[in-house]
Amino acid sequence: MLFGVDRSIVSNWRFEYKYRIPYAKYLQLRAGLTPYVVPDHYAEISPKGRYYLRSLYYDTADYRAYHEKMGGDFGRTKLRIRSYDRTLTAQSVIRAELKTRRGTPMEKFSAFVSPQDYEHYMSSKRWDDEENPVLVEFARLVRLRELSPKLVVEYCREGLVPRSRDDVRVTFDFDVRSTSATTLFPTRSFWRHHHRDEVIFEVKCRKDIPHWLAQIIKQHGIKPVANSKYTRAVEVCRNDVVTPMWTQGFVVKR
Repeated sequence: MLFGVDRSIVSNWRFEYKYRIPYAKYLQLRAGLTPYVVPDHYAEISPKGRYYLRSLYYDTADYRAYHEKMGGDFGRTKLRIRSYDRTLTAQSVIRAELKTRRGTPMEKFSAFVSPQDYEHYMSSKRWDDEENPVLVEFARLVRLRELSPKLVVEYCREGLVPRSRDDVRVTFDFDVRSTSATTLFPTRSFWRHHHRDEVIFEVKCRKDIPHWLAQIIKQHGIKPVANSKYTRAVEVCRNDVVTPMWTQGFVVKR
């Protein structure tokens, strides 16, 4: 069980609204939310109300997923393997995820795997469970699109849910950083911070943002921004992908 949650296939679709705010604004916003929200289950049982996440992202050799995201392509799919641990142990919680977007809403499919299954897949590109549809599709897309692990992103998260039981979830992500890696648990890595002294604020919901939350966001004057953790990881870790090496220093002669 993951914090009391059944390790089965998880599927959900939702709208996501992302904001990037200074830490001082986080403190103000968090105070304004206090009457309306409580920690989610993961934050409630975690030290200081924050829990750790780490994701290994897949892409092609020419970083097609990155360019599709930057181009706003319709129907794009993101593959990643996620853990809630900094090191691999026999008790590590790991899951494979497919995140698809068709227009504004997105849908995420995920399946929990054992540490042994993760290690087996990383060495063979075959999951032990060949019946799980999420794992089957994950392995199929890796082969079909010639994907390979490229980057790891990690951060600490504070998750909140409304007292009113509205179908919405609020998260704050701290100290987001990334490194080039081909495994979820690299032994050597050089971590690069995404936005120092800033917090990623996200609202995830199936319908419109509830009125009480929309009013708080408006009151604090914050605006949604494009804030994909993966694209930012590419930008800070792989400058040659963002600005191809052959264009660096290129001067047009007239």
